[in-house]
Amino acid sequence: MADLEELYREIILDHYRSPRNRGELDSPPAHRVEGFNPLCGDEVVVSMMVEDGKLSDLKIAGSGCSISQSSASLMSAAVKGKPVGEVRRLINTFKGMMSIHEASLEGDGHPESNGTNGAEVVAGEPEEIDLDKLGELAALQGVVKFPVRIKCATLSWNALAQGLDEVTAQAS
Repeated sequence: MADLEELYREIILDHYRSPRNRGELDSPPAHRVEGFNPLCGDEVVVSMMVEDGKLSDLKIAGSGCSISQSSASLMSAAVKGKPVGEVRRLINTFKGMMSIHEASLEGDGHPESNGTNGAEVVAGEPEEIDLDKLGELAALQGVVKFPVRIKCATLSWNALAQGLDEVTAQAS
């Protein structure tokens, strides 16, 4: 287990030191969303292009702690070029990985709001997350041991979800 934790630490540090998809796309035509975590000052800017039902391009900018910045980099690498439906499923899976443990820490057996888009999580019997399907994103599972850092890890994911919602609303 110690070897796996070390591997995860290395993945997080690699994405922090050498972030993927860093920068901003011209807006317009790209859609731009800003996220801010007032608890620790993390900032993220997600600029995206959605074309033909696909997240055709994505860039991440901003500043903050190693968790927020590596999570943004890992996210960008995982979702860029994917169909929007698949991106939304991955957002839900990732946020589920973060919120399951958050709800389990509450431990009272009642539905708890995880603070993101009204999704509810029930403490007790968490939905199983297949970490193998998450690939490198599984490296962030250790964040749940530090509940105050969960918002750091989910900041870019929330911004991406907001951006996809806004793009969808503009298209209708």
